[in-house]
Amino acid sequence: MLARVRGIARSLVMYHGQPGRHRRMVRFYREFLGPGDVGFDVGAHVGSRVRAWRKLGVHVIAIEPQPDCLRVLRLLFGRDRGVTIVPLAVGAQAGRARLGISTATPTVSSMSTGWQGTVAEDRSFSRVRWDRFIDVEVVTLDALVATHGVPVFCKVDVEGFEADVLTGLHQPVRALSFEYLPPAHDAALAVLDIVEELGAPAGGYRYNYSPVETLRFASERWLDAAELVALLERFRPLGRSGDVYARLGSGPGD
Repeated sequence: MLARVRGIARSLVMYHGQPGRHRRMVRFYREFLGPGDVGFDVGAHVGSRVRAWRKLGVHVIAIEPQPDCLRVLRLLFGRDRGVTIVPLAVGAQAGRARLGISTATPTVSSMSTGWQGTVAEDRSFSRVRWDRFIDVEVVTLDALVATHGVPVFCKVDVEGFEADVLTGLHQPVRALSFEYLPPAHDAALAVLDIVEELGAPAGGYRYNYSPVETLRFASERWLDAAELVALLERFRPLGRSGDVYARLGSGPGD
C-alpha cells in the first residue's frame, strides 16, 4: 500500500505541482481546443490535461482504467459537470484485457506485453517493474464517439497500446496526439501508419513533435509523414521521448 501511495504522490507532484508547466499546457492546447469543444483524454492518469483543457472551457472525456488514478480523478473532477470520467481501457475491440501496473511508476502501466518487453531493455527503464496485474473492461473509440460525440482533439497516451486504441476508430478527428518513445520507435511508426489511413478520406494529416513534455513544437512548420519520420530519427539517438501531434489539413506556418 505504501508503494502505491508513493507512486501516485510522485505523479501528482510531477503533473500538478508545477504551476508554470500548467500555464504552458493551457497556452499550448489553445491551438487545438476552445470553449464548448469535446476532448478525449485516453490515458488520463491523474488529470493534468483534464485540468488544462477545463481551463479552456473544453468538455473532457477522461478515460482511465487504473483504480488509483481513478480515485484521484474523481477527487479532483468528480463534481465538475464539464468532465466525464470513464473508468475503462480503450482498445481495438470491446471486451476485457489485462493491465500491467507499475506500482512505483504508474505513468508506465500498460496493456502491451510486447511494449513492456521492448522498453525494459532500455537503460531508462532499468528500475521499472510491472508488479500488479488487473483485468479491465475495454471499450473502443468508435463506441465513445457514439456516446459522447466526435472529439475536436483526442490525446492517446497508453504506453505502447496506441495502435490498438486507434484501430478502434473509423472516422478522422480534427486533431490527435500519440506518444513517441525512442526504444519503441517501430511501434510508433506502426501508429503513424494507422493515423495516415485514418486521415486519408479527409485530406490527410500534417504532423509535428513536442519532445519530453516541453509543450513546444520541434518544427516551425507542420510536416508530412515522411518528414515527421526524419524528424523523429533526429531525436531517436538522444533517447528523447515526446508526443506526435496530427491535425487535418495545413497547420500554422505551412
